[in-house]
Amino acid sequence: MSELITFGLLSFTSFFTLINPLGSMPVFLTMTADLDQQHRVKTAKKATIVSFFTIVAFAFSGQLLFKFFGISVNSFRIVGGAIFFVMGMDMLQARLGKVKIKDSEIKTYVNDISVTPLAIPMICGPGAITNAIVLMEDANNAAMKGMLIFTLLLVMILTYLIYYSSSRIIKFLGETGNNVMMRLMGLIVMVIAVEFFFSGLKPIILDMMNP
Repeated sequence: MSELITFGLLSFTSFFTLINPLGSMPVFLTMTADLDQQHRVKTAKKATIVSFFTIVAFAFSGQLLFKFFGISVNSFRIVGGAIFFVMGMDMLQARLGKVKIKDSEIKTYVNDISVTPLAIPMICGPGAITNAIVLMEDANNAAMKGMLIFTLLLVMILTYLIYYSSSRIIKFLGETGNNVMMRLMGLIVMVIAVEFFFSGLKPIILDMMNP
């Protein structure tokens, strides 16, 4: 039971910090600036639903992709750790804008920004996808797999609620609060990155030492 709770906490923490809805709030507000509250809520809802099913699809099809391309899980962990570390470094320096949209392009995205670029790649980015595949590999029973899906669903609900209340949260936290929150999340992501990197590197080194 304790192992399941630990896995659930790891899943929730890693997904929440990598998806980082608090950090992407300013981008969301910019992308939905021309929409009224009703359409903004609809956009947030569709984006989180699309992101949830996309990440779940990658989580369950990850092993098929590994076999098709001849990729080992350990190699994926190393690459994932490197991706997480870079993302964490950006977050630690409070670089909020991950998806850059020119003012002239905003109206073009308004038609269906909920799928691209809001859901993919802002919410469902390479970090979240990598995290889902690696954690699904670590989930060695049905209960842990169920916990993974549950925590992902919980993070998506929180993401929706944060986007729903984005204008009020930004005003409450202020610029300093946003920067502090971003740096804390960045630190957590970098710690997860180190764990992923060395958990993938250790088996590879052991295999090389014991041919």
